[in-house]
Amino acid sequence: MIAALVATWIIPQGAFETELINGRQGVVPGTFEMVEDGVTLHPISLFTAIPRAFAAAQDIIFFLFIIGGVMAVIRKTGAIDALLGRLLENLGSKPATLIFIVILVFAMASSAVGASAEYIPFILILAALCRSMKMDTMTAVGMIIVGYGVGYGAAAFNQYTVVVAQGIAGLPTYSGWEVRLGVMLPFVMVGAHHVWSYARKVQLNPSQSLVADIPFPMKEDSDKAYPSLTVSHVLILVAFIGALFVAVYGIRNYGWYLTELGAAFLILGIITAIIARLGPSMMAKEFVVGAKELTETALLVGVARGIALMLEDGQVLHTIVHYLSIPLNMVGAELAAVGMMMMQTVLNLFVPSGSGQAFVTMPLMAPLSDILGISRQIAVQAFVFGDGFANMIVPTNAVLMGMLGMAAVPYDRWFRFCFPLMLKFLLMAAVCMVLMVWLGFS
Repeated sequence: MIAALVATWIIPQGAFETELINGRQGVVPGTFEMVEDGVTLHPISLFTAIPRAFAAAQDIIFFLFIIGGVMAVIRKTGAIDALLGRLLENLGSKPATLIFIVILVFAMASSAVGASAEYIPFILILAALCRSMKMDTMTAVGMIIVGYGVGYGAAAFNQYTVVVAQGIAGLPTYSGWEVRLGVMLPFVMVGAHHVWSYARKVQLNPSQSLVADIPFPMKEDSDKAYPSLTVSHVLILVAFIGALFVAVYGIRNYGWYLTELGAAFLILGIITAIIARLGPSMMAKEFVVGAKELTETALLVGVARGIALMLEDGQVLHTIVHYLSIPLNMVGAELAAVGMMMMQTVLNLFVPSGSGQAFVTMPLMAPLSDILGISRQIAVQAFVFGDGFANMIVPTNAVLMGMLGMAAVPYDRWFRFCFPLMLKFLLMAAVCMVLMVWLGFS
C-alpha cells in the first residue's frame, strides 16, 4: 500500500472520457488528457483506505466467514474424513492422476461459468487429502489455483471475461470458442506437470516442501483412522454437491454471485446439521469456530483491495493504460499482439476484476487492433490470456489471497512456487498469439 501511495505521487494523473457500454462505464479511445488540478493523496490515506477497502470487499470477506463456518459444521459430522478415507483407497497410489483430474475439472468449470470463489470450500478438503498422500498444502493450493488460472486464461465461454470483452469489441458472443477450447488442454497438461513435479519432490523429501515450517491449517490426529462412509455421510456429501450445482446454475442463469452463494452454503449448513442430528447450539458453536479460523484471511483480503483502491483514488490508472498502449503502435502485428497480452497482464495488478479490466482496456484495444491490422478476436484473446493467468499471482486478487489465507500459505512462498509456471504460461500464450496472427484468427 505504501508503494501504491508513492506511485500516485510519481505517475502523472490523467483520465479518459467515459461512456456507457452495455450498462457499464467504458473509456473512449483517443480522449486521454492529463488532469491539471490533480488530487494529491495524503499519507493518512494509507489508513482511511483500509476501512473503505473492507467495505468494498465485504462480499468476499463475509463469504469467507460463511464458508469457514459451514465447513466446520461439515467437518464435525465426520463426512469429510470418511470421504478422504475412500479417496485414499482409490487414488492413494495415483497422485499424478488426482492432480490432473482436479486441475482439468476446475479449469473446465472456470472456463464455462467463471467459477473462482466457489473453489474456496475445497481448499481444506484437498489439503487434508494431499497430506494423507505424503504431499503438502502447497500442492492442494496449486491444484485449485492453477485450475482456476487456466480456466480463466484459456477460457472459452467465461461470461465475466470472454463475453464482456467480445461485447465491447462488437464480436458475436462465444465466437472463436472452438479455438479457445482447443488451446486449454496444453495449458492444463503443463500446469498439472508443474504441480506434480513439485509434489513428487515433496513425497521423496519432505524437507523440499515450501511450507514445511507452516502448521497444517486443520487440527488433526496423526494416528486417527478414517471412519467408514455411512448413509448420513453420503447424504451430507450429496447435499454439498447439490449446493454447488445450485450455485453454478444460479450463476449461469440468474447472475448470482457471492451474496447468493453465501445463502446457498448457509442453507447447506442447516441441512447438514439436520442430517447429522447436530443440535442448534452445537451447530452455532462449530460455525463460530470455523469463522474464527478465517479472520486473518478476511483481514488480508481487505488490505489487498486497499492497494487497488489507492491507485484509483490517485487517478493514475488511466495514465498507466495510456502509456502502456503507446509502444504497441511502433511494432509489427505479431509483437503488438504479444504486447497487448503483456499489457493486460500488468494491468491485472491494478484492476484484478476480469469484467472491470475488460471495460477499462477493451475500448482501447479493439480500435487499436484495427489500426495495427490485427483482428478484434485476437485483441480479445490477448485480454483473456493476460487477465486470466495473472489471476494466479497478483496480490490484489482477493480470491487468490483468500485461498492462500485459508490454507495458511504465505504469499512469498506461493510466488516462489507459481512464478516459474507463470513464465511458462506466458511463453506458451505468446506463441499462441503469434500463431493466431499468422493464421488469421477472427
